[in-house]
Amino acid sequence: MFARILLFGYGTMASAMLEGWLASGLDAGRFTVYNPRPKPVPAGVTFITELPRGRFDAVLLGVKPQKLAEVVAEVEPLAGPESVLISMLAAVDLDALATRFPRAGALARLMPNLAASIGRSPNGLVARGLADEQRESLTDLAERLGSAEWLADETQFDLVAALAGSGPGFVYRFIDALAGGAAALGLERAQAERLARQMVAGAALLAADSPYAPGELARRVASPGGTTQKGLDVLDEGAALQQLVTRCLAATRDRGRELRAGLAD
Repeated sequence: MFARILLFGYGTMASAMLEGWLASGLDAGRFTVYNPRPKPVPAGVTFITELPRGRFDAVLLGVKPQKLAEVVAEVEPLAGPESVLISMLAAVDLDALATRFPRAGALARLMPNLAASIGRSPNGLVARGLADEQRESLTDLAERLGSAEWLADETQFDLVAALAGSGPGFVYRFIDALAGGAAALGLERAQAERLARQMVAGAALLAADSPYAPGELARRVASPGGTTQKGLDVLDEGAALQQLVTRCLAATRDRGRELRAGLAD
């Protein structure tokens, strides 16, 4: 396991990850957080506003992709031959990282979502130059936040980012639509939201622990000719829902590619 971990940048995502790691039992003393402006951190975590010195086993790069060029000169001395540079920047690929951090011992990309704070995030991973022990350590870090999904092909990373990273936003929109639909049909809005939240939370937990695929679970909920099936018929008509979701993911994936192309210019 990485003994010394630096979080370079401390936005919402990095904060959620740190919360998840500490909740999983990792010692707060392993973590140093650097951020140019003061922010509260959990007890036991070292927080600094001046660039650190010394060696870190892992450096987690948690700035916005558009800020990468501004921080390269600060991060590069920290990402030495014995360090793994772990990037959360969705639009920056391994080649771009290798160009900017040529001395780093290994490079990795990690794509979590905010459910990392409760240990329920799906985490996409791709890396270059990892020793076996480093790969095991990075896998452990990811699994403490939820799961570790290693990708054999980095070209799929934008799609994984769209599904696993941006996906919660789409789920929240669907919950809002469920509540809005019930309210439009006569239910009080606040009550509709409570029911929709709890229903989705329960359904998600069942799906996560079920041996059945989601499509099979939907079939098992519905009785032929029953009320649930009638609603599913609306969602399935003309494959409208599937086409809408596919377009949603494609637009998100393609935006990641556009951002990467812009950063390369």
